[in-house]
Order: sequence, then structure tokens, then C-alpha cells
Amino acid sequence: MHTKHFILILFLISANMLKGQEEHTHNHIHHHKNEIGVAISPVYFFGENETSSSLHLHYSHQLNESKFAVGLGYERIFDEHKHQTIGIVGSYRIAEPLSINLSPGITFEGGEELHFAFHIETTYEFELGNYHIGPAIEFAYDTEDYHISAGIHIGYGF
Repeated sequence: MHTKHFILILFLISANMLKGQEEHTHNHIHHHKNEIGVAISPVYFFGENETSSSLHLHYSHQLNESKFAVGLGYERIFDEHKHQTIGIVGSYRIAEPLSINLSPGITFEGGEELHFAFHIETTYEFELGNYHIGPAIEFAYDTEDYHISAGIHIGYGF
């Protein structure tokens, strides 16, 4: 997939999520204090002009009754570099179905040295009882490269 096409797809998904947010009038309060989530997505590396697949795992805990949550995250990209990132996750629920997550952390590949990393992700969730599912878009930076991904986020709140 060409870089321009991938960026266009990400833009269209983001615009559609924001438009859906404007039309969303359901006044549901997010009630789960804890969440375990997973995201599966294709990943595009700009520096290497390559696409791979990734798995994201996270745990977050809502702070009091606020729109903020903190937790831990892990990313694994299935490529020849064995790219893995571990980070602290800070989440803010912009509006009920829309969240933004910031995650500073450390990336390591195989047996090589550690690199600073920073991820920013947005998710739009559709609730199904204690579960939720929806699209997720991410931009990630580390000192070696940066990548983008668009995929599906699935979570369990308790």
C-alpha cells in the first residue's frame, strides 16, 4: 500500500469518527473503573516503507469519577526486528465514545539497545455490556523510526 493511500484512509476514518461524534446524542456515562483491552492492526513504517501487523495490550484504571485513566501498555509488531514497546498509558475520554491515549515508553528490538518511544492513539467505542469494540488509529515515534496503524480495539470493562 502506498503511503499516500494509507494516510488518506486514516484521514477518512478519523473524519468519519468525528462526524459520528457530532451526531451521537446518547448520554451514557462510562461506568467501568478498570479496562483490559487489545487492538489488532496493520502497521506502516515510514523509514522502511514496510507494512507489518501488530498487537496492542493495555490495562487502565479510571481516576475517581473523572474522564482520565492511567495504566500500562504493550505493543508487539510482528516483523523481522521483533519490535516491542512497553509504556505508561494516560487516557482522556473526550466524549463518551471517543478517547485519546498518550503513552511514553521504551522500545526494544531483538537484543538491541532500548529507545525512547511515544504513542498517541484515538479510539471510538461501541459498548456491548461490559465489552466495547471500535476503530483505533495510532501514531508512534521512537528514535529509530515512526509508524502509523489503523485497526480494531476490543476491551473489557470491570
